Amino acid sequence: MSKLIAAVALAAVVLAGCNTVKGMGKDLERGGEKVQGAAAETQQKM
Repeated sequence: MSKLIAAVALAAVVLAGCNTVKGMGKDLERGGEKVQGAAAETQQKM
C-alpha cells in the first residue's frame, strides 16, 4: 500500500508539471487528497 501511495504522489508531481515551489505544494496537496480518498474507499470495502 505504501508503494502505491508513493507512486501516486510521484505521478501527481511529474504529470502536473509545476514550475514553482508553491505550485508543487498545491500539486502534492491534491495528490494527497486523492490518496486519502482512495484509502477511504478501500477501507469501506473491507
